[in-house]
Amino acid sequence: GRRLPGTRWASSPPPREFADSATSLAANPDATTISIEDTGETPKHQSGPSRGSGREEDDELLGNDDSDKTELLAGQKKSSPFWTFEYYQTFFDVDTYQVFDRIKGSLLPIPGKNFVRLYIRSNPDLYGPFWICATLVFAIAISGNLSNFLIHLGEKTYHYVPEFRKVSIAATIIYAYAWLVPLALWGFLVWRNSKVMNIVSYSFLEIVCVYGYSLFIYIPTAILWIIPQKAVRWILVTIALGISGSVLAMTFWPAVREDNRRIALATIVTIVLLHMLLSVGCLAYFFDAPEMDHLPPATAAPNQTVAAVKSS
Repeated sequence: GRRLPGTRWASSPPPREFADSATSLAANPDATTISIEDTGETPKHQSGPSRGSGREEDDELLGNDDSDKTELLAGQKKSSPFWTFEYYQTFFDVDTYQVFDRIKGSLLPIPGKNFVRLYIRSNPDLYGPFWICATLVFAIAISGNLSNFLIHLGEKTYHYVPEFRKVSIAATIIYAYAWLVPLALWGFLVWRNSKVMNIVSYSFLEIVCVYGYSLFIYIPTAILWIIPQKAVRWILVTIALGISGSVLAMTFWPAVREDNRRIALATIVTIVLLHMLLSVGCLAYFFDAPEMDHLPPATAAPNQTVAAVKSS
């Protein structure tokens, strides 16, 4: 009977040991947990810097992107003054493929397609409009001189004298139309955009670009105006006016269709009428104008002498 308590007494040390071990385990887990937490914290702190470094790397990458953007914006803001050559050089930064593609788009207008969004908005230029206007000036002046020569060819009283003043007159008309009309239209669209917020806005450079490329059709038309047949000339001017006028109408109709109906229609009609005035005026002045100032002055002398003899 005493063994049982002995056993209990003998077994009592294990509980002490267990208690000691429990206390030690209780201490150790604390230590381990502390150590684990420390190690956990240290990795957390270590991982923190790693994440921080990752974020810093991301921030650096974003910073690089932002720096690139800021440099780009700074490069745009730090553009040269408008009176320098470098300022206008950016307007001529276009390749041959883009120029030919825009010329093709002006010759073959697609219904429902906006010429600005399809060809111009990515990179509006002045290279194409400038040289198209220059070529058209010489085409009209030279073809007008040749047309008058062919009309009066064979007449004994006609002596051909080249009219170089037609070059300056054609240059004044073409360049004034290609710059002043877009300027007036741009100002009108800006004014209407302040009244109606849904109006599509075009920049002045885009409008100049559209007008310049729309005049390309008149270069071959002016060359064909050499044909001394009024019916053929009017057919050619009608075709050219239809093609170029449709380019202008389809381009600027989306910019005014949200406006008042009467104002929108009046704007498109004005654009087409001004374009018609240019084409018909060039045809009438440079090709259909009578050339009566080339009669030799000696032809009037015999008539005067005969009249004097009869009166005597």
